[in-house]
Amino acid sequence: MKLHTLDTGFFKLDGGAMFGVVPKAIWNKTNPADENNLCTWAMRCLLIEDGDKIILVDNGIGDKQDEKFLSHYHLHGDASLDSSLAKLGYNKDDITDVILTHLHFDHCGGSIIKKGDELVPAFKNANYWSNQQHWEWAVLPNAREKASFLKENILPIHESGQLKFIPVEDGYAFSENINIRFAFGHTDAMMLPEIHIDGTTFLYMADLLPSVGHIPQPYVMSYDMFPLKTLEEKKRILELAEKNNYILILEHDPIHECCTLQMTEKGIRLHKTFDLKDYKQQIV
Repeated sequence: MKLHTLDTGFFKLDGGAMFGVVPKAIWNKTNPADENNLCTWAMRCLLIEDGDKIILVDNGIGDKQDEKFLSHYHLHGDASLDSSLAKLGYNKDDITDVILTHLHFDHCGGSIIKKGDELVPAFKNANYWSNQQHWEWAVLPNAREKASFLKENILPIHESGQLKFIPVEDGYAFSENINIRFAFGHTDAMMLPEIHIDGTTFLYMADLLPSVGHIPQPYVMSYDMFPLKTLEEKKRILELAEKNNYILILEHDPIHECCTLQMTEKGIRLHKTFDLKDYKQQIV
């Protein structure tokens, strides 16, 4: 079993929105903003080689949206999902399963591509995995979250017949070495893949922990639907991760792929950062 991070490029979001009630004077030290108060964020996906399965976790923003939409997010960087897959000797047709942590556009936009006038699955040989609770939340969105759930990213997955649902059971065994944890603060029933390899546990954090700058418990995004729930979930999962020396894989941190945690006088804080390929040197 092997894990690989996949760079799909960078985008920009408002720093204040990303850090909620935390003052700019504090968060700007770890995630410096530009003159428009925008911070750069990664869209880092995960590839899991698990026996005969090639599993992709999230797939970035994609490129099918119109120029006006994409201009709001200032996409930049040389990497794409295709180029990152090619570096590993894969292409989209090799993917057998796509686990979508949630259906916000920056996590699932690459699921669907334009083929002429049609919207079709980018991964024609893959099952797409969501869960019914989150799917219903996304296809009938509330007014506050509606702009993040784009029908063109979501509905064609169902229409293709490739959509599958994971039961909403925390710790659900997706495979022998992959469990699915659930979080409900950012959006309803977000899925966090937990991967076990040779006695080490990796947890893909999605939007529960966007970056190392978000490790302190009160550092919660304004994008979260239920911020008090996020506080509870961060406390529980970060305590578990610190106690058991989990490696956390960070989807949005523009610099750091992975981190470990440590307990300090101020509570749980950052221990080490490193690239996924170097983890064996970092966990001892």
